[in-house]
Amino acid sequence: MDYKRISLHNVDFDDFIKVVDSCKGNVYLETEDGDSLNLKSKLSQMLGISTILASTEINEAWVRCDNPEDESKLFRFDLYGEMPKNDEV
Repeated sequence: MDYKRISLHNVDFDDFIKVVDSCKGNVYLETEDGDSLNLKSKLSQMLGISTILASTEINEAWVRCDNPEDESKLFRFDLYGEMPKNDEV
């Protein structure tokens, strides 16, 4: 399966986590160094977000989804700031 990378820009992390939690499949935060964290895991969420906030070492990171519907949801969130409807959370 061909996975697309979604680069996020100026993201509110609280809203981002809400969107990730509403996703049906796995969502990965990946870096150019080859690190990959499954953001469906709360531990990985805390680790990934704290690393991004506490360090300037990550030059480039992106999100990859297993489920195409989740990919679309995260793309809409990044582009339009669109949050999932209450019945999707």
